[in-house]
Amino acid sequence: MRTFIYVLLLLIISVSAFAQNTIRTIHVVVALCDNDSQGIVPVPKSLGNGDDPNNNLYWGALYGSKTFIKKCNDWTLIKTARNVNETILERIVYRHASGNVYLIMDAYRGVRIKTAVEYFLNAVIGNNPGLIQHGDVKIPIGGDADMIVYAGHNGLMDFEVEPIQKKREGHANDAVVLACKSKAYFAPFLSKNSCRSVLLTTGFMAPEAYTLEAALTGWIAGENGSQIKERAAQAYNKYQKCGLKGAQNLFFSE
Repeated sequence: MRTFIYVLLLLIISVSAFAQNTIRTIHVVVALCDNDSQGIVPVPKSLGNGDDPNNNLYWGALYGSKTFIKKCNDWTLIKTARNVNETILERIVYRHASGNVYLIMDAYRGVRIKTAVEYFLNAVIGNNPGLIQHGDVKIPIGGDADMIVYAGHNGLMDFEVEPIQKKREGHANDAVVLACKSKAYFAPFLSKNSCRSVLLTTGFMAPEAYTLEAALTGWIAGENGSQIKERAAQAYNKYQKCGLKGAQNLFFSE
């Protein structure tokens, strides 16, 4: 009897460990829209205040990441943290209906856009690993996440970043960059470091969350690049009314 109980306990521990190891995470870095510090076409003041996530175009507005994902039935909010530090004004954690897929979204203060871009570039090649504790679940973030997303103004149009080196050889993540002309500016770095470009852009675009949600849905379902690209194009055309062909030409996926 004791042997049976011992074996049963080992089985429970093994199953628990396996479940923990099968957790997949998507870490989204959102640089809040900011009229004063970013090289963008100015938007209404309430939408372009990079210190106000609640009303920001890329976060709390109708199609911002926080608002749009919150309305999606596939995602359940499990944690919110405000003023994580001087740079991250809000962090939201969701769990997907499919199981152990977690979505972490960080709202970066608009004036700290360079920090946001640098964090993305480091995390996508495996640097800056971390964990978020939720109950007894440890959720990988940063370089330990499975996919890293950057959404916002393409800061590389305005500034250069210092050379970034891998700190963990062989480690690379999937990448999505929802920013204007992200393929031209981000693809060389991603390719050099063996990251998979799940979704990039070829022209000017609105980095709103309907495109993000479409890409995440395809990625979680295990779709290939062409399928994810088509999902993104369909969503972008639905909300932007730009024509499906134009939307298809706007996106790139490996």
